[in-house]
Amino acid sequence: MEFYELHPTTPQTRFINKAVEVLSNGGVIIYPTDTVYGIGCDIFNKEALERIFRIKNDGSTKLFSFVCSDLKDIAKYAKVSDYAYRMMKRLLPGPYTFVLEAAREVPKKLWTKRKTVGIRVPDNHIALTLVKELGHPIISTSVTNRHGEVLSDPDEIKTIFDTQIDLMLSAGWLPNEKSSVVDLSAESPEIIRVGAGDVSFFQ
Repeated sequence: MEFYELHPTTPQTRFINKAVEVLSNGGVIIYPTDTVYGIGCDIFNKEALERIFRIKNDGSTKLFSFVCSDLKDIAKYAKVSDYAYRMMKRLLPGPYTFVLEAAREVPKKLWTKRKTVGIRVPDNHIALTLVKELGHPIISTSVTNRHGEVLSDPDEIKTIFDTQIDLMLSAGWLPNEKSSVVDLSAESPEIIRVGAGDVSFFQ
């Protein structure tokens, strides 16, 4: 695994470029978000997606969210109602995963049985820069150990995933609280998971 320590607000361009190169070539990386570290790849690379499913030991029905750069980007990959747009405009970028009806452009491997997808726009400069420079969304599934516990220590993550991941961008210790998950695919919002983001707007 290539391992690079980045400044959280002014990340070194050369390290971002290395990560983008790995993603462009079908690699798998670990990167920081505004909540926890995520395992990611280009959502359009089938082989890389399969690698992440194997790394996570998850079946094909598992909802993996992916990171978009902004609201405009989201509209390319999901069907967004007027209500969903207003709420996301208010809360993004931020520690939320929004479940929306999938657009045809999204690989079906990432669809749930209800044909929905989870989308993030994290308030993290490194993650958003990666997506913008790559030109495609990247997978966002939390880095956990074999017990399902979120890992916050970059050195521990490196030790555990050293032979499974191509590159890691470290921004130091991160909180171990996952994003809040809100389903906006129906007429009424449904809170799926209460996490770092304030969900009182939906109650």
